[in-house]
Amino acid sequence: MFKKVLVANRGEIAVRVIRACRDLGIGTVAVYSEADAEGLHVRLADEKVCVGPPPTKDSYLNTANIISAALITECDAIHPGVGMLAENAHFVEACEQCDIKFIGPQAKAVEMLGNKARARQIMEKAGIPVIPGSDGPVDSQQSAQRLAQQYGYPVIIKAAAGGGGRGIRVVQNEASMDEALRVAQAEAKAAFGDPSVYLEKYLDEPRHVEFQVIGDEDGNIVHLGERDCSIQYRWHQKILEESPSPALSPSLRRRMGEAAVKAAKVADYQNCGTVEFLVDKNDRFYFMEMNTRLQVEHPVTEAVTGLDLVAEQIRIAQGEKLGFHQREVHNKGWALECRIDARDPDNGLLPCAGTVTNLILPGGPGVRVDTHLYPNYEVSNHYDPLLAKVIVHAGDREAAVRKMERALSELVVAGVCTTKPLHQAILQNAFFRQGAVHTNFLRRRLGV
Repeated sequence: MFKKVLVANRGEIAVRVIRACRDLGIGTVAVYSEADAEGLHVRLADEKVCVGPPPTKDSYLNTANIISAALITECDAIHPGVGMLAENAHFVEACEQCDIKFIGPQAKAVEMLGNKARARQIMEKAGIPVIPGSDGPVDSQQSAQRLAQQYGYPVIIKAAAGGGGRGIRVVQNEASMDEALRVAQAEAKAAFGDPSVYLEKYLDEPRHVEFQVIGDEDGNIVHLGERDCSIQYRWHQKILEESPSPALSPSLRRRMGEAAVKAAKVADYQNCGTVEFLVDKNDRFYFMEMNTRLQVEHPVTEAVTGLDLVAEQIRIAQGEKLGFHQREVHNKGWALECRIDARDPDNGLLPCAGTVTNLILPGGPGVRVDTHLYPNYEVSNHYDPLLAKVIVHAGDREAAVRKMERALSELVVAGVCTTKPLHQAILQNAFFRQGAVHTNFLRRRLGV
């Protein structure tokens, strides 16, 4: 049993991990930047260590400082949360070299799957459907143009080491290819330290459906059902998720679940991970990528399964076996999650900073709010603008939508602009009510 865990993240996910550790009787250490000295995760942890100035690269991505913080506080393990260092194979290796358990997959799996272009090749060899695309990174404008002509426009350029919607550009025609490639490579370099990109055929109005997988150190791997994450900003970042997907038939769900488990087994995967697929209008599904970490949207899976995924991560990292088999996973009801961001819906959804002058969080049966906010909290412009996740669970989709509408009507975050009005507009949209959502939903149905 771990005695103390360092949480190498910030915001609501750091609070989430600290709470799970508390429930298991494990001590916690919070790391924080100078900008987060008054963060809720810092207040809730048993110990705290400042790891640098506000810029992420100098604090939350500073491997040496975070490892040092774990060593001086005598931590047994590090939980990376989501993002930050969660998919950094070098960080996982550094933990292993310092005899600190990384609460997540092993370094070889992170390295194998972290490069999206390489992961495509691995899955294709394993017989898992992939979208037609380049065999590896695209290294020149000429090769990108040649591939685009081969597959036909539109195509999509993606960062090979990417995630979170960064380093992605949809290219509609030959004239815009050179600029799109240059911008995608620059974004990839800035976000991930690697300018490599690859190219795929762009599917027309697909759904984004992902399967939560979990595996122990003895090779037992199961999936916990799917999440539909089709509603996304124009820069491909998710904004609303639900489980189950309203689009999957029992047969398609079974086949995709089997493919997700197969993908995890190919990588000898341990701990929590997510296999992401695109589903076209003819119910054909294609492997897109595997995220080797916990996802922001994991609470919807927790709601329908009754599992605490962070606690499961910790147990697996301690060497425990999964406590259930695939046949014992039974998803019940319907769950929705709305990500409330500090963005201005009236100003191009630009992030905004400020002081939270008033805060009222919704409650009641089947309502959960994951947040790091409190009255007078200073929302910084240094970090991701996610403020809170409102999660609801009900017996069916219609009841879950009504419950989310009620929850959002109760939510008050004064002092900063938020995306609450955008979420309310989504919930009231007739196409959303019918479950007719695709990755271009916001642009096509709401003009956002």
